[in-house]
Amino acid sequence: MILGRVKGNVVASEKHPCFEGHTVLIVHPIDEKGNDCGQSFLACDSVQAGEGDVVLVQREGNSARQLLGTQDDPFHSVIVGIVDKVFCAE
Repeated sequence: MILGRVKGNVVASEKHPCFEGHTVLIVHPIDEKGNDCGQSFLACDSVQAGEGDVVLVQREGNSARQLLGTQDDPFHSVIVGIVDKVFCAE
């Protein structure tokens, strides 16, 4: 799982049928201090996250498919939680 910040949503007029009824968001990975790191990616929302929210994302296809669909669906990343606060042990 990784920490990320929602940058926006995706609108598509044509999409795979398994995405019907799901919201797809753009997520940018962040470190524990909230600094951007890595490249943005798409994730299906399962917790009603919104732009600017810090979220916990499961980036592994099998887990995403178990949460959202069937073994044949092309899900890779799913938002599984909205983060209120991050505590760092220093």
